[in-house]
Amino acid sequence: MPKIGVLLSGCGVFDGAEIHESVFTLLALNQKGAEIVCCAPDVELDVIDHLTKEPAGEKRNVLTESARIARGDIRDVATVHVDELDALILPGGFGAAKNLSDFATKGADCTVNIPVEQLVGDMLEARKPVGAICIAPGTLAKVAASRGVKATLTIGNDAGTAQAINALGCEHEDRCVTEIAVDESNRVVSTPAYMLGQGPAEVYEGIRKLVDRVLEMC
Repeated sequence: MPKIGVLLSGCGVFDGAEIHESVFTLLALNQKGAEIVCCAPDVELDVIDHLTKEPAGEKRNVLTESARIARGDIRDVATVHVDELDALILPGGFGAAKNLSDFATKGADCTVNIPVEQLVGDMLEARKPVGAICIAPGTLAKVAASRGVKATLTIGNDAGTAQAINALGCEHEDRCVTEIAVDESNRVVSTPAYMLGQGPAEVYEGIRKLVDRVLEMC
């Protein structure tokens, strides 16, 4: 039974992990019989009111919020070691580019949360499969650049985000919502999800394909 890490970034599309993408990832992994290790960084960051889409004027802990999706079965990413996992998947949502890194605001000049960089970078160096969904390839590209890995990734077809990924030394490929980009040499898989998706069914299709390919690589 493969042991797959799922790196969450909070709870909610505007300030954390995208809930549909996270649950679809967990569902697809469970359907294949994988053992799942949910994790998230133990940091406090700003909250967005998802009804008004405006700042709520408060902070919440990313690990605590991520525990909502994981039903409490979650670990601080700083305690997860590369040797424990056969693969790692990063769901999207704004938190993947705001809480795991500051790619959302700084693009190619971003920095990555240190424990996140450690785990993701170690997975890449160990040549263990890494999947990235929606905007998460932005954070993955920064880590890849820091480890000298020129990964091929997709976030869909957004020109500005693709340019930032290319500026980091990675290579962006356009894909539609139900497709995946597969980098066989670096063992990286990505899919656009809600960067392009108009509804849950098509987003799930892309994520299901990503999970299947990641598991095949294990």
